Amino acid sequence: MKKWIAIFLMGWLSNYIIAQKSDTIEMTIDKNIEFQVIRNFGASDAWASQFVGLWPESKKNKIADWLFSMDTSETGSPLGIGLSVWRFNIGAGSASQGEDSGIKDSWRRAEGFLQNSGQYNWKKQAGQQWFLQAAKDRGVEQFIAFVNSPPVQLTKNNKAHSSDGLSSNLAKDKYVDYADFLANVMMHFKDSLGLSFNYVSPFNEPQWEWKGNQEGTPWNNDELATATRVIDSVFRYKKIDSKIEITEAGQIDYLTGEKEKYRNRSNQIETFFSPESSNYLADLKTVAPKIAGHSYFTTWDIQKLKSARERIAEKLNKYPSLEYWMSEYCILENNEEIKGQGKDLGMQTALYLARVIHADLTIANASAWHWWLAISPYNYKDGLVYVDKETSDGSFFDSKLLWVLGNYSRFIRPGAKRILVEHQGYNQLNNLKEGVLISAYKNSDSSIVVVVVNQHDNAVNLKLNNNDLDEMQQYVTDNQHNLQNIESKATEESEIKISGKSVTTLVFKN
Repeated sequence: MKKWIAIFLMGWLSNYIIAQKSDTIEMTIDKNIEFQVIRNFGASDAWASQFVGLWPESKKNKIADWLFSMDTSETGSPLGIGLSVWRFNIGAGSASQGEDSGIKDSWRRAEGFLQNSGQYNWKKQAGQQWFLQAAKDRGVEQFIAFVNSPPVQLTKNNKAHSSDGLSSNLAKDKYVDYADFLANVMMHFKDSLGLSFNYVSPFNEPQWEWKGNQEGTPWNNDELATATRVIDSVFRYKKIDSKIEITEAGQIDYLTGEKEKYRNRSNQIETFFSPESSNYLADLKTVAPKIAGHSYFTTWDIQKLKSARERIAEKLNKYPSLEYWMSEYCILENNEEIKGQGKDLGMQTALYLARVIHADLTIANASAWHWWLAISPYNYKDGLVYVDKETSDGSFFDSKLLWVLGNYSRFIRPGAKRILVEHQGYNQLNNLKEGVLISAYKNSDSSIVVVVVNQHDNAVNLKLNNNDLDEMQQYVTDNQHNLQNIESKATEESEIKISGKSVTTLVFKN
C-alpha cells in the first residue's frame, strides 16, 4: 500500500513540477522593418464627464491623473496611463428637453451649445470642458470632437434621435446650418480657449437606426457624402484647420464590404475613397486621409477576430495613402468567453481587451486605438474608471482595463512605428486565443517598446535574441500590480519572466 502511495505522490509531484515550469519563448525584433505609424491612444468623455467634471476638485483631479498623467511615483511606476488624444462629445442639446427628449437615462442626454434663440451658450457642457482642459494641462496635444446627433434645433423631429431610422435625422436644407455649427464650435475653442481640435467626427456610427436610448442619427452613404462636401466647403471658407474624420463605422466590416442589412451604409472604404465612386471624398482638402471604425461585434470567435482585421489590412494595401483608426470599443458582445453585462475591475476582461488591441494593431494595422467610456456609472464592461451614478459627488474606482490600456498608451507615444517581431506561433489562431501575444514599437526617441500579453495561467520566460537592446525597464499589470515598475535586467543570455495572466511592457532605452 505504501508503495502505491509513494508512486502516486511521485507522479503527482512530477506533474506539478511540469505544470509549474515556465515555458520559454524566443523572440527576435527587427527595428529596421517598420509598419504603420502610431498616432495616439485615447478615450471619450461621454457620458459621465458632464457630471463628474463638476465633482470636488480632489476627486476629478485624481481621475484626470489616472487618464492623462505622464508622471511617475518615487519607485518609477506611472501615476496614469498617459492618453495621447481625448475625444470630446459635442452635445445635441437633449438635456434641455428632459424626459421629452425621448431618452430615458438622463446621463445619456447631453447639453448643447446652440440654444433655441439661435445664440450660443459656451458655458454649457461645463463638466466636459473641465476634463478637456485637464487633458491639455497634463500634456495631451491631440483632440477630437465627435457628434452623435446634430443639434436638436436643426433635426427633422427636433429630437436628438431618429424617428424611423431610415435616413439622416438632418434634412438636406439644414446641411449648411450643421456645417456652420461645427465651424463655430471649432473657432470658439481655438480663439477663446486656445484649444484646437485636430479632427471633427460629424457622423458617429451611421449604420445604426438610433431611434432612442441616446443621442444619434443614421446616415446613408449618399447623405454622408453630400453632408461632408458641404462641411468641407464651409470649413475652407471659414479657414477651419480641423480635419473631417470619417466614418466612425459601428462595425469594422461595414468598412470593407457590403452587408445584407443597410447595404447603403456599408463598403465605406470603396464608397468614399475609390475615385470611381460617385461618393468619392478623398479629393476634399479638409477630409483626413484615414478611415475610422469601431471594433464591436468582430472580436469573437478568433477566426472572425483575425479575418475581419485582415480585410482592413487588404484595403489599406489597396489605398496606401489611407490610415485606419480604431476609434471606439468596449465590451458589448456576449459570447462563450465574455459578456458585456456586469462590470469587471479585474484581469479577465482586461486580457480580453489586450487581445483586441493586439489584433487591431498587428493585424488591421491600426494607427490609433480609442476606448469608449473613459468614465462609466454603469454595471457594464464599458469603463476605464467607474463612478457612482451621482451628479455632484460620489466614489470612484480604477480598473485593470485602465491599466492594461496604459501598457500601450503610456509607452507607445505619438509618432512611434510598429516594428517586426518574430516568435513561434505569432498571430496564429491558437496563439491568439490562449497564447502569448507580442508586439513591438520604435518611438521617435529611438526607444523600443515591447508589449507582452500572457494569457496563460502560469508565467513564461521571454528570451530575446537581440544583442542590441539594453537598459530595460519592465512595467507589469496583473492581479497584484497596476503598471508597476519591476526592476529587471536583460542581456543576450538572460530571460525575462512574464507573470501569468498579465500584460507586461518592456522599454529599452538604447
